Amino acid sequence: MITPIEPKRSPIRSFVIRQGRLSKGQRRGLEEIYPQFELKQSALAAPQSAYPSNQPLTLEVGFGMGDSLAEMAVNAPERNFLGLEVHGPGVGHLMIQAANLGLTNLRVLNSDVWSVLPGLPAASLACFQIFFPDPWHKKRHHKRRLINAVFLDAVAEKLQAGGMLHIATDWQPYAEEIYDHLESHPAFSHCPAPARAETKYERRGQRLGHVVTDLAAQVP
Repeated sequence: MITPIEPKRSPIRSFVIRQGRLSKGQRRGLEEIYPQFELKQSALAAPQSAYPSNQPLTLEVGFGMGDSLAEMAVNAPERNFLGLEVHGPGVGHLMIQAANLGLTNLRVLNSDVWSVLPGLPAASLACFQIFFPDPWHKKRHHKRRLINAVFLDAVAEKLQAGGMLHIATDWQPYAEEIYDHLESHPAFSHCPAPARAETKYERRGQRLGHVVTDLAAQVP
């Protein structure tokens, strides 16, 4: 069993690990396949060295079960993808898909974003995506929300010129808060959100009548 890397720094933990039970396939994905796709901590300073080709790099935080990330990697072979996820079952599930699809442009870390972001070089990312981060509905938990001014400072440093931050949420109050953070941040300018693959979480929300908001912003 792969143990998630503990965060090196995080103002307030923005996630709760609920691993659940691993299926046989997920366990095989974690124990046998994950080492083949893992971006080693030693490679953080030069992440492109972990891929066969030096291509624009997209980082996704919290990919869930990984279906949409695998779809993106298949549909955009001209880009490299790095996925972060703290939940073991999701990592194991994605690993099975990645192996079956023969993906070479995907690397993964069973880790929290604050364990990874400080180690990446400045201007190393073409795109930074966060789809359906925990909205922490209760007011007393709002301080746990991932997206705030401090987080945007860190993301802006890692985006290359013209790089994009793409966020999706189905919690309208959180969407409004994110919009305001982006609006007030000096490094970001709002831009149209690109098309993306649907996530399993998103489809579930749609069945419940949730409205999805996509927000995107670029650095100069």
